[in-house]
Amino acid sequence: MPATPRTPVSVPRSSTSRLLASRRRVLSGALGVGALAATGTLTACGEGAAASGLAAQKAVDLQGATLKLMVNQPHVLAFTELLGTKFTEEFGGKLEVTAIPYDQLTSKQILDVQGGDGEFDVFDYFYFGLGELVEAGALVDLTEWIGANDEIATDDFLPSIYDPYTLIDGKRYGLPFDGDTHVLYYNAEVFQRYGVEPPRTWDEYDAAAEKITKDSGGAVHGAIVEGQQVPMILGCSFINRLAGYGGTLVDADGRPAFAGEEGLAALQHLIDVSPHALPTPLQTGFDQANSAFLSGQGAMLDTWTDLGLKAQDPSSSKIVDKWGVVTLPVGGRNTTPRTALDAGFGLGVSSASGQQDKAAAFVQWATNQENNLLLASTAGSGIDPARTSVLDADSYAEAAGKATDVIREGLDGTPLAWPNQQGAPKALQDLVDQLALAIQGKTPPQAALDEAAQSWEKTLG
Repeated sequence: MPATPRTPVSVPRSSTSRLLASRRRVLSGALGVGALAATGTLTACGEGAAASGLAAQKAVDLQGATLKLMVNQPHVLAFTELLGTKFTEEFGGKLEVTAIPYDQLTSKQILDVQGGDGEFDVFDYFYFGLGELVEAGALVDLTEWIGANDEIATDDFLPSIYDPYTLIDGKRYGLPFDGDTHVLYYNAEVFQRYGVEPPRTWDEYDAAAEKITKDSGGAVHGAIVEGQQVPMILGCSFINRLAGYGGTLVDADGRPAFAGEEGLAALQHLIDVSPHALPTPLQTGFDQANSAFLSGQGAMLDTWTDLGLKAQDPSSSKIVDKWGVVTLPVGGRNTTPRTALDAGFGLGVSSASGQQDKAAAFVQWATNQENNLLLASTAGSGIDPARTSVLDADSYAEAAGKATDVIREGLDGTPLAWPNQQGAPKALQDLVDQLALAIQGKTPPQAALDEAAQSWEKTLG
């Protein structure tokens, strides 16, 4: 994934027909989906207001349309060089893309609606920010529109992500766009050099990290831990370990459940591995982490599944054919590997858009099978499968290579979903703030988890 600047970046659409042409073979056999959408009316939206629903009534012509999108910074290539070029080729239209750093995305989307600018038509949203956006009245209710449009093929969306990514209080506000989960990548050449096997447990992971760092004299870091103090980064690293120990974020009643023995073990492993990890974990985001792994500086990295496409690209990788991938390790009494829905994305229609019908038609087009396959099969897009047909496609397997079976195992299973109700972004930030204090040695691990759990009780109810 590309580097993440700290200020919003307006990204013009660039012409990349050559890049698209190189991916045409990936789309062999893929189904094209027409741009059916709906008509609706714009409503004024303020704090706690609900946007009116979009009713499916007729096909919408996207020919010559210009749409403004607010997107997650790492998705720039997906929306500009891939979808942007294809949108112009198919419809003669234009996508105007503004990229926002991931730690500001949800708040910027709410501000665009409530602040009165109403600049954007489509939001590329974090699924854990969905409830916050709905409570702010920033997204159009698409329930009726989705239900009346068979061409959307909702039964093809992965069951593990469809509801968490789109559903709040029985209503749907978007369609899944990026089916994010994590796997564990390792440098096979380094493992062989230092006599280390791919870890099956988090204890084995810690032991391997320590051995590689010590035996290499620090020339290679045994692990790369993504610990930047935001939910999308440190949150993922903790939740990966929590799931591995058989834990969960909330119990069946919605109460915080991460402060028990599973959560404590997960946090302790983040603390224990820090001396043997790329310095310093709390300043490591996925851009730095990916670069370090692809350059051979680090031996292990649990991260998003599209890293394998980059690892096989000689233009970005020094470890082509020298890497491996396994499921995330397990720990404690748990013996069943489990991944998590780590910061995935949906596409929704801004309630402030003056062309909600065209925005909805774009959402349908951008998330169809053909486009999801294109994006998930292109290195650097930052997009993973959101549809069963894409996850199972031979052409996706060709692109994902040796990572394919591990990716399928995670998304076809029951990955741990993050909360997505109103207040979830604050609750998750409170959690990572406490995790960071524990990793820094400023707060005892159990006390940090207990403090975070109390915050969740207050914030999420």
